Amino acid sequence: MHITVIGTGYVGLVTGACFSKMGNKVYCVDIVEEKINCLKKGILPIFEPHLGTMVINGQEKGDLIFTTDIKEALDDSNIVFIAVGTPMAEDGSANLNYIFSAATDIANNISHDSLVVIKSTVPIGTGFKVKDHIESILEEKNSTVKIKIASNPEFLKEGRAIEDCLHPDRVVIGAEDEEVFETLKELYHSFVLNHDRFVLMDIKSAEMTKYVANAMLATKISFMNEIANICEVTGANVQKVRLGIGSDRRIGYDFIYAGCGYGGSCFPKDVQALINTSQSHGYFPRILSNVEEVNKDQKMVLVNKVVDRFGDDLLGLTFSIWGLSFKPGTDDVREATSIVVISELIKKGAKIKAYDPQATEEFKRAIDDEYLSSIEFAENRYDALDGSDALILITEWKEFRYLDFDLFEEKLNQKIIFDGRNIYDKKIEKLGFELFQIGC
Repeated sequence: MHITVIGTGYVGLVTGACFSKMGNKVYCVDIVEEKINCLKKGILPIFEPHLGTMVINGQEKGDLIFTTDIKEALDDSNIVFIAVGTPMAEDGSANLNYIFSAATDIANNISHDSLVVIKSTVPIGTGFKVKDHIESILEEKNSTVKIKIASNPEFLKEGRAIEDCLHPDRVVIGAEDEEVFETLKELYHSFVLNHDRFVLMDIKSAEMTKYVANAMLATKISFMNEIANICEVTGANVQKVRLGIGSDRRIGYDFIYAGCGYGGSCFPKDVQALINTSQSHGYFPRILSNVEEVNKDQKMVLVNKVVDRFGDDLLGLTFSIWGLSFKPGTDDVREATSIVVISELIKKGAKIKAYDPQATEEFKRAIDDEYLSSIEFAENRYDALDGSDALILITEWKEFRYLDFDLFEEKLNQKIIFDGRNIYDKKIEKLGFELFQIGC
């Protein structure tokens, strides 16, 4: 098939690369010329394991084309995916400016009947609004072109997006007629050869499914973090509680690890967008509102533990931070706990030495400029410990799991660790370390 993917961000780039790997001809379109020129050279705007190799291979085979010329792409395509960003607006709703800008570009450049598929995460009812928008422009131009609309939400996990795309646990398709279902099933056939994982539904239900999936996972995280806080004040151990409940197949072990809050591009904005959508229809979602509030408070847990140990005035103290991305396997720092923790510690007078395997440059762009002068960025994890009064672990990258205790004693002023992801064993306390964890 010949496909156009509008948007070369996280979702668009991964989707386009994976479609091309399966033998489709894919045009990835973006309005930012510099970005397209970099992609043509194999320089990616994001870090995602294996994606760079796929992008280079796809271009070498001629199956993956990066362009700013949307007309060229649409002229040679029958399926158009909209995969642009839907960032959070000031009022908490999803900002759909990029969606409707893409829809306008489609309407102004399309030359034959096509299927438009919304891959972006959008509020319920957006698909029909996009269809109306495109059709109104076509009508003004007296065009005879007909379009059909579909919703095909993505369920990619940063750090393993290629695996999720090539081997999805389900492919949700929202459409209005059988022909659209069959077209998209044919497109995805090579992704689900071993098992029919198609879930077919109406467009509004498909749009809702994406939000509900993220809201449910966010709820599990916030619920477990609240349980961790209860464990801490009652003397229970949340790690043992997790083992006790995770073995129940109705609950499972996924997303029940206590920690210092979730972040990223999906959970925060999708929970807030679903709250906003609910309120716009006259319903106040109490559970989702509390999920968000618990997560906001959880990002302060490490700061509070530092203050309990050192006092509210941190002037003259230096803290090592391991991990800046919102999760391991990505350079994404959107809504990352690291931004909150580092900003609050600096406000209290502290200096910071930070290290992350991938996210340093993104973090520099994300944090307020006023804090940068108080942060030293290290080239490796142990250099970040030099002269620090404590280590604060925020992101559980694999390289942080095992510690060189001789280097710790040599470099740290004090043998103190604040473990924001509960990855260390309490046995290290026998080596003279003070270990502060969440819910233990």
